[in-house]
Amino acid sequence: MSAPEIRPATPADLPFITGIYEHAVRYGTATFELTPPDLAEMTRRFHALMDGSFPYFVAALDGAVVGYAYAGAYRPRPAYRFTVENSVYLEPAIHRRGIGLQLLQRLIAECEARGYRQMIAVIGDSANAGSIGVHTRCGFQMIGTHPNVGFKFGRWLDTVMMQRALGEGATTLPAESQA
Repeated sequence: MSAPEIRPATPADLPFITGIYEHAVRYGTATFELTPPDLAEMTRRFHALMDGSFPYFVAALDGAVVGYAYAGAYRPRPAYRFTVENSVYLEPAIHRRGIGLQLLQRLIAECEARGYRQMIAVIGDSANAGSIGVHTRCGFQMIGTHPNVGFKFGRWLDTVMMQRALGEGATTLPAESQA
């Protein structure tokens, strides 16, 4: 397998991103959505992130998009402005090949460069060992579990909360212009 190209996502990538996410919704527990959003909705979500100046990357193998990762606002209240929440999704055929790790590492670096101080991962399903493992390898620590908060595929699902500092984290105050 050739090395993936990790690059900023563009509107032309949205049909592929939509397909990857559709599979995750229909067959997985990483997302708690029950009905896959269509291309128009995924386009709306993409532009909302772009309008907020959040990073969004795709991984491409031989030109084909096989995964994506983005960061968005953790919560809408202004005091959370230095904290982002990440999402990483992959084509099922490329799981466990290090591409999710590369996407997450690039996302972390970009969020640090943009001045964010904390990153949160809300992992659907406490049995999602792959996602928990990738986040742990990237320095995330488990900060809690919300047991039985989702119901999908006839069973109750937990969410796992993980967090890591970005850049200087909380060891310094943000620049006055950012505060």
